[in-house]
Amino acid sequence: MGIFKSLFNRQPKPGKPRPITDESFEREVLASDIPAAVDFWSPRCHPCQVMGGLLNEIGPDYVGQVNIFKLNVDQNPQTAMKYQVSSIPTVILFRNGRVKERIVGVLPLNPLKQKLGRLAK
Repeated sequence: MGIFKSLFNRQPKPGKPRPITDESFEREVLASDIPAAVDFWSPRCHPCQVMGGLLNEIGPDYVGQVNIFKLNVDQNPQTAMKYQVSSIPTVILFRNGRVKERIVGVLPLNPLKQKLGRLAK
């Protein structure tokens, strides 16, 4: 039984996007001292899967500098409506509880790294 527990009870690796909900958004994003990137996505959206893969790839480079979150818009429509997310994927960058930048659609890896790097400063 120990092997199954180790396989299925894993915590996400540091820097990987963490799921958030309408209920946890304010605490995790707006009230945090660390800037945040929130990926508004849906499992039925293929470009969202690409953007999610890019964030998985580069997330570990920003541990302690930028918190990266995933918000499923199908399950958490209130936050998506509040921030007027009408196209997915959309990544919104936050600092000090305020929107700093909005990325709509899939962004290539290097420009995405540049935007997260600027947010981290």
